[in-house]
Amino acid sequence: MEILVDTVNLEQIRRCNEILPLSGVTSNPTIIKKEGKIDFFNHLRKIRKIIGKNKALHVQVVGATVDEMLADAHRIAAEIDRDVYLKIPTDEKGLTAIKVLKNEGLRVTATAIYTVFQGELAMAAQADYLAPYYNRMQNMNISADHVITELAQVIKTSTSQTKILAASFHNVGQVTDAIKNGAQAVTIGPDVIDTGLNVPLIAEAVSDFKNDWAELYGDETIATLK
Repeated sequence: MEILVDTVNLEQIRRCNEILPLSGVTSNPTIIKKEGKIDFFNHLRKIRKIIGKNKALHVQVVGATVDEMLADAHRIAAEIDRDVYLKIPTDEKGLTAIKVLKNEGLRVTATAIYTVFQGELAMAAQADYLAPYYNRMQNMNISADHVITELAQVIKTSTSQTKILAASFHNVGQVTDAIKNGAQAVTIGPDVIDTGLNVPLIAEAVSDFKNDWAELYGDETIATLK
């Protein structure tokens, strides 16, 4: 299971890198907009420095044509490194770009996946990751669980090395359902991570343990016991 964080906020990335078994960072223009008009490439290089070379960094292209997508992808790889996962939308132009980039030995994440058919075509084009948009699918009355389950089955019964990187979550339940249905990776916003780790019952249990210990040993901790 791979857990990525969906943000470009440097402090949030540092924090998640410390507390989670973090596999990487994902970004897109909407995520970047939350930080304002950043120094784009310099900021991404800072993210790479925080997470290191062994963790994945996914960066979205914004070009509308095949040539523009390829130009964006080549610039991203040149400015950061060739280990970046280039996020390409899974439409007609995007699939063309994915084939070119994979033939060049670059890494690709096929994004904006809403159907099993899209995922199958991206797998055939040898995309490294498929990114189904969980919450957006639910909002469109598309069963995200069905799409992920079907794609996971195709991967299991084929020789494909492609992985499902489920994205676009608004709550913890969506994340756990995506994993349950076969997603090998999930990218989660810091707000959803915080919600999952700050359940009142967790704090209550920790407080109960502390109080029970204090009744027996007072202010001493396990480390200071004589």
